[in-house]
Amino acid sequence: MTLTNITTLPQLQAYTESFTGCPLKAHATRTVFAEGDPASGIVLIGEAPGANEDAVGKPFVGRSGKLLDKLLAEVHLSRHTQGRGGVYITNSVFWRPPANRTPTPDEILSCRPILLKHLELLRPKIIVMVGGTAVKAVLQTPAAMANVRGRWMDFPIPNLGPVATMAMFHPAYLLRNPPATPQAQADMHMLRHKAAELGLLPPTP
Repeated sequence: MTLTNITTLPQLQAYTESFTGCPLKAHATRTVFAEGDPASGIVLIGEAPGANEDAVGKPFVGRSGKLLDKLLAEVHLSRHTQGRGGVYITNSVFWRPPANRTPTPDEILSCRPILLKHLELLRPKIIVMVGGTAVKAVLQTPAAMANVRGRWMDFPIPNLGPVATMAMFHPAYLLRNPPATPQAQADMHMLRHKAAELGLLPPTP
């Protein structure tokens, strides 16, 4: 089966698990595909699985994941919620890089067609790029996080059109740099406001 012929998320997950075009797979234990409600309308795209994610097979399950869940909970969002208030989480690459290093541009590019197909099937109303690698994977730009966060952009998804897209610091960065946390919280409130505006959450009080 080719990406063009895929019409469902289970088909795409099976395709990803059998994909051999990314060298990271040879060193990983598991394919880390996604978690959350695919119908939520809100998709968070992280960077790459780490050791915890590789062991469990789900994205954001270590310290970074706990912080991400906390930030989401502050604006009444959760990967464990179905429907309004839910989110869906995936990554830029689907296998853990050795020693948790940053994925190379070639590794990101090898996974990008799968990422774009993922978005096409999900048909989200909001995309959140979590971390600099996600920004590079989605936007294909070397722009620094400081130049893209704090504002909304339109990212065109195949067969869907432009989708409201924002960037936020990766939780791992926040764990190393706690003074940046208020900026991440501000980004979460920006996300909540947009979600309410698009009917994905009740109106902000």
